[in-house]
Parts: sequence; C-alpha cells; structure tokens
Amino acid sequence: MAKKKKGGGGSEIPEWLVTFSDLMSILVAFFVLIVSFSIQDDQKLQVVAGSMKDAFGVIQTEARAGIIERDGNPQRDFVKSVSNQDETNQSEYAEIQHDNRSKQGQEANTYDIEKSDVETPREFALATTTLRQAWQELPEITFVADNLLIEETEEGLHIQIVDQEGRTMFPEGSKYPYETTRQAIAIMTPILKSLPNQIRITGHTAAGASYQSASYGAWELSSDRANVVRRLMEEFGMPSERIFSVVGKGDAAPLFPNDPYLSANRRISILVMQEKPPVPVALKP
Repeated sequence: MAKKKKGGGGSEIPEWLVTFSDLMSILVAFFVLIVSFSIQDDQKLQVVAGSMKDAFGVIQTEARAGIIERDGNPQRDFVKSVSNQDETNQSEYAEIQHDNRSKQGQEANTYDIEKSDVETPREFALATTTLRQAWQELPEITFVADNLLIEETEEGLHIQIVDQEGRTMFPEGSKYPYETTRQAIAIMTPILKSLPNQIRITGHTAAGASYQSASYGAWELSSDRANVVRRLMEEFGMPSERIFSVVGKGDAAPLFPNDPYLSANRRISILVMQEKPPVPVALKP
C-alpha cells in the first residue's frame, strides 16, 4: 500500500520555535522585573511602565478619590488658594512678639529657647565678618584698621580698640576719643546690638605714663575711658541693660606682658560675653 504524501504549498512552524519564543518572553519579563527592583528612579520606572503599557495595550483609567501633595506641590489641575494667617500668641497678655521665646506675655521670661552649641559661634562669626566689612567700607576710618582687633575666644567675641605707635585712638591723657574712634564705635554698636549677649567694657593703659595730677592716674583714666565708650554705645542705640560691667584696670593687665610700656597696651576692650549653659539643679535623694 502506497504511503500518503503530505500536501505541498505550505510550511509548518517548527515546535522548537514556539518554545524559543516563550523563553524569550519570559526572559524579557524577568529582566524588566530586575530593572524595576534594582533602580529606584521614578522617571525610569515611568518609562518602563509606559513601554509595558504600549506593548500590552493597557488602557489608562483615572479615578480621583482625594488630593495628595508631594514636596508642597498639589497634584491636581488647579492650585488651591493660599493666604497668610497671623500666628496667635499663647497668652492673652502678649503685646510684644518674642522671637526667642516659646511663650509670650508675662511668663515669657521663664520659657527661653536654649541655643545649640553651633548657633552661637555662627552668630559670632557673622558679626565678625560684618564688622570688618563695615569698617573697611568707611573711608574715614580705613587708616585705623590696624587699631581695631577682633577675635573669638573662650569668653566670647573680643573687640579691642588699640593704640598704635604714632596713631592713638584717644588724645594723650584724655578720656574722650578722637572722631575716628567715635565713628568706629557708631558702626560697631548696631551690629553688637543684634546679638542677645551681655557686653563687658574694660579700659587699659600702658605703664610709665605721666599724669598732671597726683589724684588722677592710670586707674581713673582707664575707668573714665571705658565709661565714655559705654555712654557712646548707649547713645548709638545699645540698651543699658545689655551692659554687664564697665571696668578700669589701669596698667595691671597689659596686652603685651613682656613690654608693659608698649603703646598697644593702651586700649579699650569690648567683650560680647559667651553665655554659659544653665547648671542643672541637683536632684535630692
């Protein structure tokens, strides 16, 4: 019996090709999942999702059940209206806004907000930069820039008005400063006023100075000069309650101990005091 021949004119798909195409589809899906899990990038995920949507014919549907805001940007077709609202103080007696107080009104003095260990040095550094820039921009006192010294110490921000050889900030034996010294203090005061710290003013003289009167010497002159600087700072806006002390030390604390006769030992020291953290009360057993 003769065998039946297969009909010609058409070609059959090999079975291995079907298996191969299934394998390729599985591998594509596998690599898409790997990319999705390994790269947490919203933009790339959106690209992958869009490609999958186009490939499989996904129809996009939208149903709004609420509004979600991300990073302050409302995810909707229109922007909501925003208006400023005044903050209500915590006390009915509050009349003055205290920015550094957590409570307002009569009890404000007992609720100070403590400053961090980083905030105060940052304020001192900013005040130092502002002072130097302000003094440099004033032509009248540019030539006495070497007489104005600023440094940060453990005690606080230390500003010194120092005499130099041949260039003094006070007339010889006088408690009243030159006009350039007065202008330097006028520029300095508003900047120091912006800091909340207490201020200590100290006058110094150099050894070996001669005085016209036996009853008026180094102690009296250094005290008077410090007190005049205090009055000038108050004249330029510094509140009197911010002044912690006004002291005259004569020639007892020279800036250069190895040469107490040096003119640079005659100076006015203005210290913006570093505030110490409060000491906790010991708990009773």
